[in-house]
Amino acid sequence: MDFSLTDEQEMFRGHIRKMLDKFGGTQLAREMIDNNPQNLKKVYTTLAELGCSAINIPEEYDGMDLDALDLVPTFEEMGRSLVPGLFMETSALVVPILKKYGTEEQKQQYLPNIASGEKLVSFAALEPFNDFSPTGIQCTLVRQDGRYVLNGTKTLVPEVELADSLLVVVRTNQEDQEDGLALVLIKTEGLNIDKQSSFDESKHVAKIEFHNLVIEDQQIIGEVDNGWTQLQEGLLYFNAALSSYIVGAMESVVNMATEYAKIREQFGQAIGRFQAIKHSIVNMKVDLEIARSLSHYANWVVDTDEFDRQAAVYSARTYATEKFIEVSAHNIQIHGGIGFTEEIDCHLYVKRARYYDQYLGSTPFYQEQVVASLGW
Repeated sequence: MDFSLTDEQEMFRGHIRKMLDKFGGTQLAREMIDNNPQNLKKVYTTLAELGCSAINIPEEYDGMDLDALDLVPTFEEMGRSLVPGLFMETSALVVPILKKYGTEEQKQQYLPNIASGEKLVSFAALEPFNDFSPTGIQCTLVRQDGRYVLNGTKTLVPEVELADSLLVVVRTNQEDQEDGLALVLIKTEGLNIDKQSSFDESKHVAKIEFHNLVIEDQQIIGEVDNGWTQLQEGLLYFNAALSSYIVGAMESVVNMATEYAKIREQFGQAIGRFQAIKHSIVNMKVDLEIARSLSHYANWVVDTDEFDRQAAVYSARTYATEKFIEVSAHNIQIHGGIGFTEEIDCHLYVKRARYYDQYLGSTPFYQEQVVASLGW
């Protein structure tokens, strides 16, 4: 079966690449390091005008009603330029969860605004000194006097300054440590937000504290006490999208290393003629093509009921994140001393690779998911 992109999808990729190049490519990430998100906001507006934010939203909510595979060109091109922000969290996590578990009122409230690019949603899961697991969620949502009250702290919440809303994982049942959780949508306005430092300075993170925040019933997605199970559906789509984003970033790294090997001379000839450099670049390209194949299959299978749905998605995620780290490191070695400087983009990719290696679950975490899904 052929999982390569169609001519129309490749043409669409070309439009996105041309637009991102117009905004300077990785310059968007550098501007976020300097706390200047103005061009990034313009990029998101342009992505919405191109229809990217409406691709996987049903037609009745002003979307195109296409599949996850149709988002691959967008995510790969965003990865190529290391575009920061919340496009993945919104389109590949929140939208699938709302489509499957949201009420009609919630869909009407969020999906048309997401499709038009007017709404971005961040995701708050991690808590201080806890891991990404059901037992690590201790932020409480308690029923008091006929209403829900939210208390607790979330940490490393991405790009809150760009978000209109937050999808928050909270605990509703202390006795059920296997789940006992709920997914809640809340507005960011008026929240107690403290900026935090990030290894990848272009990815802004923050700590949010909730003190007796009143939550209405219509803000809760799906069944109370079943949030972790519901979250898994969103994580499948998100990790498929993340693998595509990483493939785009890996392709940029491989191209960067290849072009530098052509122009950098040593002992009177281009370093690309040396066997050690040749072998390194060939290995990088092989890793890239394997990651691309896994990613395309993951984005196809996630919309099906195939038996290997989970294994395919999490295999793509783990392989891509591991190889992204490797090719980014090799890229610095090929560049030599100049690869360690801030003027060259090498460090941007290294930091983004390390950021996503631990984002919403580590590589060992998802390797265990692969094993469990196959019944091994």
